[in-house]
Amino acid sequence: MHTEATPTHCPYCALQCGMGLATAPGGVEVVERPAFPVNGGALCGKGRTAPAVLSSRVRLTGPLVRSHATGRLEPATWEEAVARVAEGLSRTRTEHGPDACGVFGGGGLTNEKAYALGKFARVALGTSQIDYNGRFCMSSAAAAGQRAFGLDRGLPFPLEDVPRASCVILVGSNLAETMPPALRYLTELKANGGKLIVVDPRRTRTAEQADLHLAPRPGTDLALALGLLHLVVAEGRTDEAFIEERTSGWEEARAAAMAHWPEYVERISGVPVPRLRDAVAMFCDAGTGMVLTARGPEQQSKGTDTVGAWINLCLATGNAGRPLSGYGCLTGQGNGQGGREHGQKADQLPGYRKLTDPAARAHVAGVWGVDPDSLPGPGRSAYELLDALGGDIKALLLMGSNPVVSAPRAAHVEERLRSLDFLAVADVVLSETAQLADVVLPVTQWAEETGTVTNLEGRVLLRRRAVSPPPGVRTDLEVLHGLAALLGHEKGFPTDPEEVFDELRRASAGGPADYSGISYARLRAGNGEGVFWPCPAEEEVAGRGADGGDGGGRPAVGGEVGVGGELGFGVGVGGELGVGGGHPGTPRLFLERFATEDGRARFVPVGHRAAAEEPDAEYPVLLTTGRVLAQYQSGAQTRRVDELNSAAPGPFVELHPRLAARLEVAEGEAVTVVSRRGRAVAPARITTAIRSDTVFMPFHWPGEGRANSLTNPALDPVSRMPEFKVCAVRLERAQRA
Repeated sequence: MHTEATPTHCPYCALQCGMGLATAPGGVEVVERPAFPVNGGALCGKGRTAPAVLSSRVRLTGPLVRSHATGRLEPATWEEAVARVAEGLSRTRTEHGPDACGVFGGGGLTNEKAYALGKFARVALGTSQIDYNGRFCMSSAAAAGQRAFGLDRGLPFPLEDVPRASCVILVGSNLAETMPPALRYLTELKANGGKLIVVDPRRTRTAEQADLHLAPRPGTDLALALGLLHLVVAEGRTDEAFIEERTSGWEEARAAAMAHWPEYVERISGVPVPRLRDAVAMFCDAGTGMVLTARGPEQQSKGTDTVGAWINLCLATGNAGRPLSGYGCLTGQGNGQGGREHGQKADQLPGYRKLTDPAARAHVAGVWGVDPDSLPGPGRSAYELLDALGGDIKALLLMGSNPVVSAPRAAHVEERLRSLDFLAVADVVLSETAQLADVVLPVTQWAEETGTVTNLEGRVLLRRRAVSPPPGVRTDLEVLHGLAALLGHEKGFPTDPEEVFDELRRASAGGPADYSGISYARLRAGNGEGVFWPCPAEEEVAGRGADGGDGGGRPAVGGEVGVGGELGFGVGVGGELGVGGGHPGTPRLFLERFATEDGRARFVPVGHRAAAEEPDAEYPVLLTTGRVLAQYQSGAQTRRVDELNSAAPGPFVELHPRLAARLEVAEGEAVTVVSRRGRAVAPARITTAIRSDTVFMPFHWPGEGRANSLTNPALDPVSRMPEFKVCAVRLERAQRA
């Protein structure tokens, strides 16, 4: 006998697919939610098997504290564990100052947790040293979006617009494996007569769907985008009226692009000139066009400029700020969008406010009831924070992340974690990072708690509690409440997620990511489709100036009722009007103006530059990394699901037959991959679907097959994104027994 299914959302990627959860004698079962628009009921294997991680067999069910006598993690009471964490943080702060305490969050935390974690760091600890693993995911696209549009929201339009475009360029995304339910949008695109161009050095399952596949050398996406823009200009395909009316900076960006003539780009990228011309014709002959990027072009030491070059292509062709067109980022982590909006980034306050802005500091400090001058300034970015462990940073509180597997130069990061005076980890499972901790705090997971998440479209959704957690498990909000109380802050850290969200609404009000018009009541009363931000409260809308701004200098971006009414857009999309009244939310951004001071999108002149580490005689091959269908991120959860492990049991090295022949390696034989930072060993997977100068490894596993033992932490100067996607390696045939 099943209980009535509780409507909720998948715990994994940023699609946040709708699902229902029902309890039955055999455990928790997943029920389809076909009415939810993003996935229409479809789920990948990860979503379908997600309840397996709820099992006490694979998850943490009680606190663990490292014994001073044995050096091992041993069971402890909650009171003992929380006191040990508070003592470790307090002692560090007293002896070395507040910035000796670090906080590291995760892109899977709900909006409420991310908000509370940022507040805890800055108010309870007084530290500037907070960042999160989302820095490793979407930060370059976010930085480029801010530069060009004045605002970062992964997709400025709903996914439902994608199949209605005339042409889509998908750059560095294997969407068929990383978010399979979204593949239907590309299938519908082609069924509608639209064209799909895929840019990827591998012929992935996604690339197999393309009308045109461009396979550039890893690290050359920037040159490729500039070469396409050069051809757009040379062939007279620019939209001069759009450029004149809605952009600035074109002459400088045009001059930069014209330095990248097609033959030069072919030499750099390996993409033949005829294919470059085919891509330009396909994109420009279409009525409307979109460019969607993912980690391929973003996880580079020039990721911000690379994304900026693709944005320039959109702007030059008039494919932005118009229906069924634009640039978008396919955000990866479950709450990667919301997680980067509400304060767990090193340079940010809630509502996507800048920590260096005096007005932002005053507003948030007023909500928190503290002196604005007491708030610390910006701290280190994610990798820089991890690199400082054991040096300037003596103690670390880590929530929902597993950098031992997921960080670049992972062996070095593991060493830094081991060198800490004190490490506390709050997680669902005993991850590889949790195994190093002095205290491990078991926390609830998606189905055991209520909270909001924001998917890749900017759609704010309510995840509802469907089952009770084990008795020895607490929520992250309860953990932060208990720690804050022991650190002298008995008030200000509520445990009720709705109360936290109401405070988040006030803190975000008037900011770029304005949630003030969204409430739990509204999300509960609606049809489950969520509300798109920005969504200001009614009083904010009433107070907007005549220029469409909010009366406080923040430009409107198309969020008013009726904006986007063309082609059936606007009111009624996302279940807004009629759900509690008020502002309808903003499914589509920039249709009237961009979020810059003058309302114009900004071209940014960029030029090709080499990867931080190019092949040479000692390391002659390029390594790129990514995900596979049956695993997710560091694998901390999915590697505990039998069905998923059967489908993807371990790491591998994908290489071209010509490279395999030179090494005299056969399919399935062990290959050692060596970089300047470390080595990894995994079986060979030989395929013509990859370039002969490149190898690929998935990054989900620890141990000798850990791909991130090899990757390069060279940082993008703007986003501080490490260069996961390209480094120089050599391959060796592993010693046979």
